[in-house]
Amino acid sequence: MNGSRTQKSIQNVRIALVYYFINLIINFLSRKVFIEYLGTEILGLNTTIVNLLQFLNLAELGIGAAISYTLYEPLANNNKNKINEIVSIQGYMYRRIAGFVIGGAFILMCFFPLIFAKTGLPLWYTYSTFIVLLSGSLAGYYFNYRQIVLTADQKEYKITIYVKSITIIKSALQILAIAYLPEGYIWWLCLEFIAVISMTTAVNRLIKREYPWLSARAKTGKELKGKYTGIIQKTKQLFFHKVGSYVLTQTSPVVIYAYTTLTMVAIYGNYMLIIMGIIALLAAIFNSISAGVGNLVASSNKKHILKVFEELFCSRFLFTGTACYCTYKLAPAFITLWVGSEYLLDNLSLAIMVAIMYINLIRTVVDSFINAYGLFQDIWAPVVEALLNIGLSILLGYWWGISGILCGVLISLLLIVFTWKPVFLFRKGFQASIRSYIYLYIKSILALLITTGLAVYISSRFISIDPASSYANFILYAALTGGIFFILLFALLYLFNKGTRDFTKRIIRSCTYI
Repeated sequence: MNGSRTQKSIQNVRIALVYYFINLIINFLSRKVFIEYLGTEILGLNTTIVNLLQFLNLAELGIGAAISYTLYEPLANNNKNKINEIVSIQGYMYRRIAGFVIGGAFILMCFFPLIFAKTGLPLWYTYSTFIVLLSGSLAGYYFNYRQIVLTADQKEYKITIYVKSITIIKSALQILAIAYLPEGYIWWLCLEFIAVISMTTAVNRLIKREYPWLSARAKTGKELKGKYTGIIQKTKQLFFHKVGSYVLTQTSPVVIYAYTTLTMVAIYGNYMLIIMGIIALLAAIFNSISAGVGNLVASSNKKHILKVFEELFCSRFLFTGTACYCTYKLAPAFITLWVGSEYLLDNLSLAIMVAIMYINLIRTVVDSFINAYGLFQDIWAPVVEALLNIGLSILLGYWWGISGILCGVLISLLLIVFTWKPVFLFRKGFQASIRSYIYLYIKSILALLITTGLAVYISSRFISIDPASSYANFILYAALTGGIFFILLFALLYLFNKGTRDFTKRIIRSCTYI
C-alpha cells in the first residue's frame, strides 16, 4: 500500500463518513415520518419486499467479487484491453442473472395474495412497491455493472458522491411528499423510480468521463468467457460463501420467533439496529481499503504485504475493541431512552451479541486479503458454518431460548471464521507461518483486557453520570467512556504492536501530504 493507495483510501474514508452521517439523520427522519403518516403496515411491507429481493439477488452468485479480484492485476498494469474484456464478461453474466431474477420475480408475484394476505393493504401497493424496488436491482445488472472498475481502482468515493447525493435528495423529497401531498405513498414510489433513472444516468456519465476507453459489451463477453475460465471457477466458489453469509444474517430472527414471540423478535431487532449502525460506520471507514489491498497483493512482495496486514489488523482491532466495549456499556441506556426499559435484553444475551459483533468486525481484515488473493476454494467452510449455525441455534435455542440461539451463531463463527480463515489465508495466501499472527493476536487481546479493566475502574470511580436519565447525559457519558477506552487501548496497542506504530505514522504522513 504505497502513498497513492493510502491517500486514495483516506479520500474514500472522508467522503464515506460525511455521507454516512448525513444519511443517518435523513434515514431517522424518513422512518419517523413514514410511521407517523403511513403507518407500520406499509413500513413492514417495504421491509418484507426488500428481504424477498435480497433472496432473489442470491442469483448474483458472487460474480462482482470474482470480477473485482480479476481486475486488480490489469488495473495495476494499466492493461486497458484486458479490463474491457473482463468487464464485458461481467456484462454478459449479469444479463443472464437479470433474466433469472425477472423470472423469479414473476413467479414470486403469483404468490403475493397468499404471502401478504394478512396485511389489509390493497394488493396494488404490494405489486407496485415490488416492481419499483426491483427496477433498482435490474438497473445494476443491465446498466451500472461497469462501476466495479471505479471500486477496484479505489475511486469509490466518486460513486458515493453521485449516488448518495441523489439518495439524500430523493429521501428529502419523499419526506415532504408523504407529509404534505395527498396519496403520499404514490409520490414516494414515483420518486424512488425517478432516483433509479437518475443514479443510472449519473453513474454511466461518471464512468464515461473517468474511463473514456472503457467499451465493455455483453455480446463480446459471451465470446470471451472461455478465455477467462478463472472467473467462472471463482464465481462457483463464491456462491457457497454468499449462501453462508445469507444464512448467518437472515436465519436468527426466524429461529427466535420459532422459540419465543414476535415481541422478542422486535427486542432483538432493536439491538441489531444499533449493531448494524456501528458496523456500517466502521464499513464507511475501512471498506475503501479493500481495493487497496487488492492492488497491494497484485504489485508488492510478501514482506511488504505482511507488514501492511499487521498495520491494518492493529488499526481495525483498535476501532473494533472500542465499538464492542461501548456497545455493551451503552446499548441498555440507549434502548431505555429510545423505546423503554421493558425492551431490554438480559446481560448474557447482550454479551453474546457483542461477541458475534466482534468477530464480524475483526474478520474483515482477513477477508480483504482472502478476496485479494482470490482464495475462495474452501467451499466446505461456508457449508459447515451454515449447518452449524442453523443446527446449533435450533438445538441450543430449545434449551436456553434466545441466549442458546445466539450461542449457536457464535460457535459457528468461532470454529470457521475465527479459527479456520486465518489459517487458510496464511497457508494459501501469504504462504507463511501463522505463529506471528497468533503472537500479534495474544498481545492485542492482552491490551484489550487491560484496557477494559482500567476503563471499568475509571468509569465506576470518577464518572457519576446516569446515561439513561436523558439524551444529554447519554451523549456526555458515551463521549467520556468511549474516549477513555479508545485512548487507553491506543496507548497499549502502540506500546505492544509495531503495526500500530507504523500505521499511525503512515496516516500522519498521508494527512500531512493531503
